[in-house]
Amino acid sequence: MASVVGGAVVAAAAAGGGVGATPHVLAVDDSSVDRAIIAAILRSSRFRVTAVESGKRALELLGKEPDVSMIFTDYWMPEMTGYELLKKVKESSKLKQIPVVIMSSENVQTRISRCLEEGAEDFLVKPVRASDVSRVFSRVHR
Repeated sequence: MASVVGGAVVAAAAAGGGVGATPHVLAVDDSSVDRAIIAAILRSSRFRVTAVESGKRALELLGKEPDVSMIFTDYWMPEMTGYELLKKVKESSKLKQIPVVIMSSENVQTRISRCLEEGAEDFLVKPVRASDVSRVFSRVHR
C-alpha cells in the first residue's frame, strides 16, 4: 500500500505487520528513478518506506517522524549531500542512534572512508541489490 504525503511516498509493508512491528526506513535520493528502485527493494524486504527527494526534506521528516529505524541516502544530491545529511544526523542527540547507509554510483575510496569515519553504517555502490539491504539489516539488528 502506498500513499503520497506532502511529497513523500509512504509505503506500508503488507502481510500481517502493524506499523510498530515493521521497521520504518527513510530513503533519500534526488533521482526519482533511483528513489523508486531503493524504495521497491526495501518494500520487497518487508520494510515500511518513506521516500523523499532531498536531505533537507529528510531532516524535516525526521523532526516529525521519530520512528525511523534506518536511513538510506544517496551521496551526491543538490543543496545537501548525503554526507552532510549523515553529519547532521550524527550531531543530533535525538537522531544519532539511527543507522545511516550512504549509496553512490561512484566507487571512490576516499569518499567511502570519509563517510564510514563520520559514522555511516555502510556505503553501498549502486545499483543496490536486495542482498545488500539484507546484509546491512542483519548486521545492524543482531
